Amino acid sequence: MTRDPRTGARALASTFTGYFILVFFALVFLYPFVIQIGTSFKTEPNAAANPLSPIPDPVTLAGYERVFAGTDLPLWLGNSALVTIVVTVLRVLLDSMASYALARLRFGGRRALFAAIVAIMAVPGVVLFIPKFLVLNQLGLYDSYTALILPVIVDAAGVFIMKQFFESIPPTVEEAARVDGAGVFRTFWSVVLPMSRPALITLTIISFQGTWNEFPHSLVAVQDPALFTLPRGLADLVSGSLGKGTQYPLKLGAAVLATVPVAVVFVVFQRYFVRGANEGAEKG
Repeated sequence: MTRDPRTGARALASTFTGYFILVFFALVFLYPFVIQIGTSFKTEPNAAANPLSPIPDPVTLAGYERVFAGTDLPLWLGNSALVTIVVTVLRVLLDSMASYALARLRFGGRRALFAAIVAIMAVPGVVLFIPKFLVLNQLGLYDSYTALILPVIVDAAGVFIMKQFFESIPPTVEEAARVDGAGVFRTFWSVVLPMSRPALITLTIISFQGTWNEFPHSLVAVQDPALFTLPRGLADLVSGSLGKGTQYPLKLGAAVLATVPVAVVFVVFQRYFVRGANEGAEKG
């Protein structure tokens, strides 16, 4: 059977068009990041005169020097690192425990509880700003590390993700562990959790990224500059806390430094993240 040359030509043209569109939108998406990195190495006059040019002329590290010498960036980085690590560890642990209980344990109101958790995911975060502030203030937690950490150590989306994954694990694995004398927690910790590594890594990346970039919660949880996390500190810079002038190299240099930890975590665990997402899609 002879293949029609026109069919091959149309397929080639379709493939070329598809790749062209993908490359075009990839460049559109990446260009702001390229400008951010390029501007962070510019001088102040060059950044003001050519804000959309990604090429610094001349190249200088003055913006980064001013970030560390003229701002509280080291303090913000330390606060963000502390809050992010504690929240990520607790969120992964507590979300996993809650998800396993919803997936495997049989108790009254289990379906209603899971429905409530799913419903929480539909509530806009801005609606909870005032209730969060009132609760933290009434409990005497406002303006403390506890206020930054405690309200966000459990996440409805994380519970949903882990529950769906746990339900995909064959119950026979847990039955074998129970036959060997393992209790519920031992079965969860020693059998089910190690099998859930792709989902755990996915949840870890999502939790780390979300907590590191969290701005609205810090806005209602703390007011003391000594407790500012990186997003809150950067917002303070953008609002003009350093005085007059655009100060683009300084601001974008700080933004580049804020992006590095999340980018490193994602690159290191990217293959596990993609694997977990694919497994979740196949099993869903």
